[in-house]
Amino acid sequence: MDYLPARWLRGGHGQTVYASLFRPWPRPRTWRERWELPDGDFVDVDRLAGSSPGAPLLVICHGLEGSSRAAYVRGLAAGAQARGMAVLAMNFRSCSGEPNRLPRIYHSGETSDLAQLVERAAAERPERTLLLSGFSLGGNVVVKYLGERGGDVPAAVAGAAVISVPFDLARSAAALDGPGFWNWVYRERFLRGLRRKALGTARRFPGLLDEGAVRASRTFAAFDGTVTAPLHGFASAEDYWTRSSSARFLAGVRRPLLAIASLDDPLVPSAALPLEAARANPFVTLVTTRHGGHVGFVSGLPHRPGFWAETRALEFLVEIAARGASRPLG
Repeated sequence: MDYLPARWLRGGHGQTVYASLFRPWPRPRTWRERWELPDGDFVDVDRLAGSSPGAPLLVICHGLEGSSRAAYVRGLAAGAQARGMAVLAMNFRSCSGEPNRLPRIYHSGETSDLAQLVERAAAERPERTLLLSGFSLGGNVVVKYLGERGGDVPAAVAGAAVISVPFDLARSAAALDGPGFWNWVYRERFLRGLRRKALGTARRFPGLLDEGAVRASRTFAAFDGTVTAPLHGFASAEDYWTRSSSARFLAGVRRPLLAIASLDDPLVPSAALPLEAARANPFVTLVTTRHGGHVGFVSGLPHRPGFWAETRALEFLVEIAARGASRPLG
């Protein structure tokens, strides 16, 4: 591949931590909209204008405990807008800064909200091309959405690009729950926010969750068994992981899909990558690099870093959009 990892970052952890905590924060000018959902809840979305009213629209899904304002979302959004696209960056329920209304939060297998957004966006401008993208958990949602709907995805959806997808949730949970300093760092960073949201839900809906068990959840196995599974209708954490892992839906994908993964991703073990399933589906291109970490793929120099996966994803999406667009981008 043409990816040259930054020499000043060591290994997958260096890439992951730098991209998460220290990367530049693009600040594209967005506006926020609240979209009501059929079940009485809502999702908040941040939007950017395209080069023309009919410009392709890129829908972006963020990762675990992220939001539409995460640096990687803003980076992809700014790059898309520079290429003429409009952008709709989704906030999963409970991730926009305001608790959602219903006794639930969000999870890796929830695709109905994305489906509602896609259908509404397609109805706004029927002639417009739609493109999908997602990082980590958001990438899992995008792949599962495409796979479970197959040819029934709205005709406006031309393709998708995803980065650092946890295709096998059980293996990613086991990796995060494993021993070692960095696993503890990642685990606690994610679970701290998830516990806070779960406790807020428990206070708004007394008796729904065991607050003591929520506070005691120090692994993904414990949290998903105590919170994610009972809130969202799964029998157990294992049932949630099995039914929500996007690898089992790859065979059903019927739109061009680019998936970018790193073999040194500390959150997604290389053994969890669905290499054979990707090879078996001509709509799917799974690109792996030796280095890159999780949602990292940093290149360049410290004073001018680049983010290769986002650039590669945008190149793919521009090409896909151009095939069906009635006018060129830009």
